[in-house]
Amino acid sequence: MTKAKTNNKKLLLVFAGSDWCAPCIRLEREIWQSEEFKAFAADHYVLYKADFPRKKQNQLPPKVALANIELAERFNPQGYFPLVVMLDGNQIILGKTSYKKMPPNEYIGFLNTMSQ
Repeated sequence: MTKAKTNNKKLLLVFAGSDWCAPCIRLEREIWQSEEFKAFAADHYVLYKADFPRKKQNQLPPKVALANIELAERFNPQGYFPLVVMLDGNQIILGKTSYKKMPPNEYIGFLNTMSQ
């Protein structure tokens, strides 16, 4: 959040279950890993993935897991997965979305409507 505020960028807070949530995995592969999104995000967003893996071999360090739980309590109390929350530098929620079956350029356009 500090990085987003310092750089005057929006924060995309992504709640995901990287090893069990099929829509989360599709969002990762189809959007976040696309070259188009990576290029756009580098100039416009700070991306933070609050991951909640279930498999033992994918468990996060305790400090990171605790930070993700605290973020979920504040920004995702209903426990939706995947959930993408766009925040401004003052931690005000500008919008929420999830996985959408669309190409990266359309998803970027959709995200941009939340930040205006």
